[in-house]
Amino acid sequence: MSKIQIVATIGPVSASAQMLRELEDAGMTVARLNGSHNELGWHAETIALIREVLPNTPILLDIPGRKIRTTQLMAEPRFKAGDTIVLTTDISYAGGEKVPVNYPSLHEDLAPGNIILADDGTLRFTVIEVVGRDIYVEANCDGRLRSRKGINVPFVRLRTPMITQRDRDMMAFAVEQEVDFVGISFVESAAHVERIRELAGGNWPRIVAKVENQIGLDNVEDILKATDAVMIDRGDLSVETNVENVALYQKRVLSAAKAHSKPVIVATEMLHSMIESPMPTKAEVSDITNAVLDGCAATMLSGETAFGAFPVESVRTMRRIVDAAMHHVVGSGAVNGHLETPQAMGDAIGLICNELAITKVVAITISGFAARLVSSRSLRQPVLAVSNDRMAARSFNLLQGVRGIHLDIEFPRTSTDHIAECLEALFLQGELTLEDVVLVTTVGYPRSGNRMNLIQTHRIGDLAEALHWDISPIMQENDHPQKRPA
Repeated sequence: MSKIQIVATIGPVSASAQMLRELEDAGMTVARLNGSHNELGWHAETIALIREVLPNTPILLDIPGRKIRTTQLMAEPRFKAGDTIVLTTDISYAGGEKVPVNYPSLHEDLAPGNIILADDGTLRFTVIEVVGRDIYVEANCDGRLRSRKGINVPFVRLRTPMITQRDRDMMAFAVEQEVDFVGISFVESAAHVERIRELAGGNWPRIVAKVENQIGLDNVEDILKATDAVMIDRGDLSVETNVENVALYQKRVLSAAKAHSKPVIVATEMLHSMIESPMPTKAEVSDITNAVLDGCAATMLSGETAFGAFPVESVRTMRRIVDAAMHHVVGSGAVNGHLETPQAMGDAIGLICNELAITKVVAITISGFAARLVSSRSLRQPVLAVSNDRMAARSFNLLQGVRGIHLDIEFPRTSTDHIAECLEALFLQGELTLEDVVLVTTVGYPRSGNRMNLIQTHRIGDLAEALHWDISPIMQENDHPQKRPA
């Protein structure tokens, strides 16, 4: 089982049943939709298609949040260095005379001399003057300003609200559509995550906080405590801070996330050249390898699979690179300096898996806490994360080295009777064999009130004999019968 998850953005070239199947066959494990593009109707249709074709694949919906973008333009102006362009907060314009942006107060926050960057920092402008709602800027390079491209104003404190009406609408849509994850742009505090969670009104969807500026970096420890996962959006991060430190910031966030047992998605331009080329650059291969060695749970493809010329090849290439890198990841997982029981159990699991002939790890969990804890240890063994909540099981497929499995079994909080039942069900489904030696764990989330923490090891053949499992259906189905327990 591949350990690193691959998030592939679904767009015009990939939103078909055949392409979705090909992407999954190539190695996609999470389907992403970018809420900044297309209408909600398109997203609803695409979600329905994914659920029909790939029912066990989790869906991540990125919502725009506080990200500033150009609107949908009828005309996308080209310009030369030194040309004057007019940006405006009056959205009645369509790009010919003036280019509108979606943040209605941008003209109030800017002053002459401020720098504006667009399209992940590839375009640069200097503010000349602000007249009413119009912002006159000088182009510092040749280029073209396209529809729905990101706008950044580094080192300028903007007055964008923490939660926009667009956020509320998109969260209501995400809950209605039962997506598994929502990505929140420009998260700067734990309070921001909690406000989004309040909009969700429950445990679903899970929150992916996108760290994209200096404030988010400064508060990353608090954000990690509140969020379910983190995405390092290196495009906006490089623009909002400085490009030469992005790799160092990435290492910093990944290290902090490991201490909190939270999965991290590394995103932006990982195989950007493959939008137009069937082969990656050597720098891209090194970039992906470095992200894996630093401990990411997932790598992400954006334009490569949304509108690129080689979507399937991009996923297949990514899969080869991350799998090769994982062969060089040493999983011990010790996190020094903690005293809490769950983290100590995580260290013990890592030690047992290194020292004993464990073939698989089974994490039995309702919320996913045990799955996250085990995943953060980068074990060499595949991890089967079992839940009786279907959405929870699907969401585990974002975690490094984990495959989520739904079982319709009651999980009592005060006994361990369900453990043998889960193992028998996994055996009957073909997930475990008689020869497997498994480590089983369940870990109580610190604030859940569940104190049922345990680690067990079992040889499945011995367990089947002791508990008198009916193994005849499996024996009959196998072309090469498994050895019966001695």
